[in-house]
Amino acid sequence: MWEYVPILVLVLSFIVLLSIGTPVAWSIAVSATLTMLVSIPAMPAFTTVSQRMATGLDSFALLAIPFFVLSGELMNKGGIAHRLIAFAKTLVGALPGGLALINIIAAMLMGAIAGSAMASASAMGSILGPEMEKEGYSKEFGAAVNITSATTGLVIPPSNILIVYSLASGGVSVAALFLAGYVPGILTGLFLMAVAMIWAKKRKYKIGQASSLKQMFRTFVAAFPSLMLLVVVIGGIVSGIFTATEASAIAVLYTLILGFYYKEVNVKDLPKILLDSSATTAIVMLLIGASMSMSWVMSYENIPQDISSALLGISNNKFVILLIINLLLLFVGIFMDMTPAVLIFTPIFLPVVTKLGLDPTHFGIIMILNLCIGLCTPPVGSVLFVGVGVAKTTIEKVVRPLLPLFMAMIVALFLVTYIPELSLWLPKFFGY
Repeated sequence: MWEYVPILVLVLSFIVLLSIGTPVAWSIAVSATLTMLVSIPAMPAFTTVSQRMATGLDSFALLAIPFFVLSGELMNKGGIAHRLIAFAKTLVGALPGGLALINIIAAMLMGAIAGSAMASASAMGSILGPEMEKEGYSKEFGAAVNITSATTGLVIPPSNILIVYSLASGGVSVAALFLAGYVPGILTGLFLMAVAMIWAKKRKYKIGQASSLKQMFRTFVAAFPSLMLLVVVIGGIVSGIFTATEASAIAVLYTLILGFYYKEVNVKDLPKILLDSSATTAIVMLLIGASMSMSWVMSYENIPQDISSALLGISNNKFVILLIINLLLLFVGIFMDMTPAVLIFTPIFLPVVTKLGLDPTHFGIIMILNLCIGLCTPPVGSVLFVGVGVAKTTIEKVVRPLLPLFMAMIVALFLVTYIPELSLWLPKFFGY
């Protein structure tokens, strides 16, 4: 019976701390400390947790995160969103639900370039939201499309959360993860587009005019320098010219030059951009440090091994175990932010799935897709709150149009889960 005490202390203290409004990072750190106090005296427990928080951040790979955050801030301020929206408009503006489709495509591109779902939701919502209302779209439908499509950029690289997974998994190749994210991210976007088209047809929303090839070419040329960031960053990593960390620094330099080239960023803007990116980085790093300490505590108490044994005791069928893990991760995503969830649950579930023959790269994409859905759900759904805030509506009103879009994301998730080649064929093609 005593062996179950640490896990009970960990889970109950974490739930209680979250329920009384304690910030997630502090909830993680405090519950990890309380769990250690069950096994060892107070001073070694405090020392161990604080030490593990510090050593958890001592990783060269994590240096990519502040750089990608900074490049995302520069992209967000640099007028990129307007050019991507104009390009997307020429591609799908004449289809049913054209403005919703524009939102999805532009969000996929913006999310991939900026590496931030919240930046994408904020930019797309503020630009396209009023335009969709003018064309007769309901505010709630526009918000729902914006919220769900913003998360696709977390799967389509470059993505900070894939770097975090690489760290948590013990060194899965970042390049392989980046390549593995393309097809699942695009597939999710296509499913969202299909639902948006059906909804728009049902509601008889206005259809835009078709664009000429000349207009398509003009908007493509305007968006081309922004789109080239993906080629430079991913191409450089895949070809071995530079590492993911070096690529993040190159992304900062590229986006800074681009901001000055577009005349959307000037020297006076830089202090605020640097301050905003520093604040975001500090939050992310605190979460990572706290989560790494909890991961170590769980390993010390043999919690991952116990959970692994319990799951494999239920069944040794890969499909059943993956279904259980998917359901658990969907539940976790409702209550926990993505970064700590990846750091805490990767060491728990990865040994289980690798025993069943699952590729760690494939599992990383499954995990991120799962947790992307959590970003769109209350009470911790950060993208949900940003999307609703930008649209000036309420969560209660957005729920109805969100439900079919949720179903589209879940269908995409299960296809990616049970068809490994959707994630793995591109890394294999490039030799990863």
